[in-house]
Formats: sequence, C-alpha cells, structure tokens
Amino acid sequence: MCNTSFAERGDKKAVEDGDLLMPKFDRDGLIAAVVTDVTTGDILMVGYMNAEALKRTVETGEAWYWSRSRQSFWKKGETSGQVQTVHEILTDCDQDALVLKVSVAGNGATCHVGYRSCFYRKIVKPESGALRLERVEAEKVYDPGDVYGKS
Repeated sequence: MCNTSFAERGDKKAVEDGDLLMPKFDRDGLIAAVVTDVTTGDILMVGYMNAEALKRTVETGEAWYWSRSRQSFWKKGETSGQVQTVHEILTDCDQDALVLKVSVAGNGATCHVGYRSCFYRKIVKPESGALRLERVEAEKVYDPGDVYGKS
C-alpha cells in the first residue's frame, strides 16, 4: 500500500543529529506514539505503530496504529467516526518514540470508554496510603454502547 520508506538505522550521531527518519522499533516491531490535541496540547492517548502503520499515517494524514490485542491494523475512528487528522509528527532524540499532534473528528473524543482523553483519571495518595484514582474529566463525551454496540 505504501511507497514511503525510512532510512536504515545509522550511528548515534546520525540518529541524534541527522535529518533522516530512522525509527527504532522495539523487539515486537513497534514504536510508542503519544497522541496530543493540536490546539490544546492535551494528551489524548498512547498507541503503538509498526513500520506499516507509521507509513500509512504519513501517507494518508490520518492516524493508523497496530492493535496489540487484535494483532491487526487499526485506523483510529474507522468505527467511531473519531478520525484523527495528523498535523505534525515529532520523534524524540533516539527516534524510539513519537508524538502525533492531531485534531479529532466526530464528537472530538479519543477514548473508547467515552471520555475525550484516555487520561481521564489522576493518581492520588490519601492519608491511608492506598493509591486511588480521581477523575479529571467529569463527564463522558459519548456512550460507547451507542458507538460500538457494547458497554
């Protein structure tokens, strides 16, 4: 499907200071992609891409991932309508992680459980010491049962 290609992985100087994309995929052939809202900078989700998903993303301008649970490609929003249009892709100094700056179509949500962001809770430590989770997003944006047909 894709004719986009990456450079062969070079030495440390080429990776850190060069101008060629030489992504470092893990032993499973994946690279982490932190997804942020292009306007607000809010973190929306973390996904994983293999080489083909990254190529599809670059070529189409829409976010593609590798679903580790289904072992298949996953175009974000294909079922939900929450398509992620990619405005910019950043890589870190080692080229072993990505940041995608996106806008989200449909209801603007990203999380499959109904919240705008997958990061809708924060960790809090009460006096008891037993760590708890507290919502930072009070309301769901949509009902997942309406979108995916399950709850």
